Amino acid sequence: MTIPTPHISAKSKDEIANTVLMPGDPLRAKYIAENFLEDAKEFTNTRGMYGYTGYYKGKRVSVMGSGMGIPSSMIYFNELFNFYDVDTIIRIGSAGSMQENIKLHDIVLATSACSESSINDNLFGNIHYSPTPDFDLLLEAYKKSQELGYTTHCGQVHSSDQFYSEMDPKVFENLQKYGVLCVEMESYGLFTVARKYGKRALGVFTISDSLVSNESDSAENRQSAYTQMMTLALEVAPE
Repeated sequence: MTIPTPHISAKSKDEIANTVLMPGDPLRAKYIAENFLEDAKEFTNTRGMYGYTGYYKGKRVSVMGSGMGIPSSMIYFNELFNFYDVDTIIRIGSAGSMQENIKLHDIVLATSACSESSINDNLFGNIHYSPTPDFDLLLEAYKKSQELGYTTHCGQVHSSDQFYSEMDPKVFENLQKYGVLCVEMESYGLFTVARKYGKRALGVFTISDSLVSNESDSAENRQSAYTQMMTLALEVAPE
């Protein structure tokens, strides 16, 4: 495959920075480009999946939507890493808390991801592969979050294959019991693809819902109000 790829319309590798921030929502990518980046230029809008490259405090960085779920997002992860020579992808997204002490608008940094997804079933035999982010980038993000005074939790996340899941209550209880912090939908795929290509990845989340208290944030906040998460990702994004 050559560039532009079927899903990214950038005609040159130079149009995309070495680090790409990736929310699921393309409108969140647009919001970041318009409110955080200087001299932002659009490099793709194929299928409505906006991507921009600009500068944050003099550092060149890109931001692009990934769509929702592992199958959609893995298309973009593969093409960015493999065809555009991107070095680092930082997933920024909303998540549902699975623990009582993790509240709305808290930050979660993923140390690993579990999933019911079958994407790795044919790769590792009877071994249940557990993909992880880049440790140095994770450590830097945690230190920066403490410096910024953010309420931040580190631990395993669940990358669900279904948004409207009918999970067995016992399974949910066990995930809670064994310390899974929250549920989202893409990191299991991101960490797997990053490990495949020897690249770096990180997952940074804002809690938008609580599966414990049944609280939920507005659609408007989900798109534009999670500025702590955006700032943290931009601060630690490698050049």
